[in-house]
Amino acid sequence: MKEVKDSAGRGGRGTTFARDWTKGSIIRNLLTLSWPIMISSSLGTLGPTIDMIWVGKLGSAAIAGVGVGGMAVMLVMVGRWGINVGTRAIIARFVGAGDVKGANHVAQQAFVISATYAIVMAAVGIFFTEPILSLFGLEADVIAEGVAYTRIMFIGSAAMSFRLMTDGIMQASGDAMTPMKIAIFFRLFHVALCPFLIFGWWIFPRLGVSGAAMTNIVSQSLGTILGLGFLFTGRSRLRLTLRNFHLDLNIIWRIVKVGIPTSIMGMQRTLGNLVLIWFMVPFGTFAVAAHTLGQRVEMLLFMPGMGLGMAAGVLAGQNLGAKQPERAEKSAWLAVGFMEGFMVICSVAILLWAENIIRVFNTEPGLVEIASTFLRIATASYLLLGFTVILRHCLSGAGDTLPPMLLTLLMIWVVQLPLAFFLPQVTNLGMYGIRWAIVAGVVVGAVAYTIYFRLGRWKRKKI
Repeated sequence: MKEVKDSAGRGGRGTTFARDWTKGSIIRNLLTLSWPIMISSSLGTLGPTIDMIWVGKLGSAAIAGVGVGGMAVMLVMVGRWGINVGTRAIIARFVGAGDVKGANHVAQQAFVISATYAIVMAAVGIFFTEPILSLFGLEADVIAEGVAYTRIMFIGSAAMSFRLMTDGIMQASGDAMTPMKIAIFFRLFHVALCPFLIFGWWIFPRLGVSGAAMTNIVSQSLGTILGLGFLFTGRSRLRLTLRNFHLDLNIIWRIVKVGIPTSIMGMQRTLGNLVLIWFMVPFGTFAVAAHTLGQRVEMLLFMPGMGLGMAAGVLAGQNLGAKQPERAEKSAWLAVGFMEGFMVICSVAILLWAENIIRVFNTEPGLVEIASTFLRIATASYLLLGFTVILRHCLSGAGDTLPPMLLTLLMIWVVQLPLAFFLPQVTNLGMYGIRWAIVAGVVVGAVAYTIYFRLGRWKRKKI
């Protein structure tokens, strides 16, 4: 078996670090690599979800404000996620080809990009938070809560930027266990600290929604410190070093070139979600809060699929680097099958217990009724999510990021948003027509992704 060595020239510690993911059972490789990423991704969503449970005690205005503010942060952060996709794709290719020095050099350039992005995000938070949230015509109390939360999240986003970078480097190299361990530690810290800062328990001041944002920043910073420590001390599959560091604009451009379509795709998705909220606003704060809660629940449901997709993307990148495209394709379809089975189980549970799920966040009868109906409508799209989520990650892992961007454009701007505008106007569905429009976008996307993936052009992508 080809042994992957760290950048100092020593073999990785333990069988998992030394494992060649381009050999052996594809199912075993997929499951072994994906379950730690699933846990890491689920824990990544657990923090904001726990925040929303506590914020829900502050009322529907706080829920709506944090929900809209969180999407505004995501709109800007998705640019960083796109760069992360480019970094992961190129590192996976280098590792698959056995060029660990090249992988280390790419990681060095990722530090430059992360630092630059963090500065831009902080500037956006300082100067543009209130104007951004004021665009949606929200009620004054919702805007006040949203600004308090969002400004802190923007200014402290450097922690998230660098944590995404460290996770991406480790996972792309084939080490999914270390990011999982780090995520468990800092998310448990997050969960424990959150209510103390929101409600002012013990010696802490009562900060309300600002406390939720502060908890995120403190815990993300802890995760970043741990991630950097593991990478630079050789306790991950790929040991990083700043030896021979120099600014390489060619590598930075390669990362950006792969990442730009993913960044645009993410911005389209987040901007589309913000437009959907704009469509929801005329139906009242309950409708906006219900839409927000539905998205939080969906984030939890999607995390296993995200983990499977990211693992399949790593396998796709490494197998393409090793000149084994058929193994890359088989990994993708196996991941689709696993996610489809999981989503069937989740959909049945939602149909039976939607109200109980929503009451975890808030017990106001009007909000529970609307949000539970939103969730039941959404189950019609959950059954096809494997084809969109998994195949999108596999294409990104292969570095073929332009088609997912175009397919997302089709899903959101050609199908979803026009229907979300017209269905409440020309039918008696009202606000529920907006949720059915989301279902229609997912159905069209699933068909389009399947057709493109089967064409196989992504297997010949050069990055």
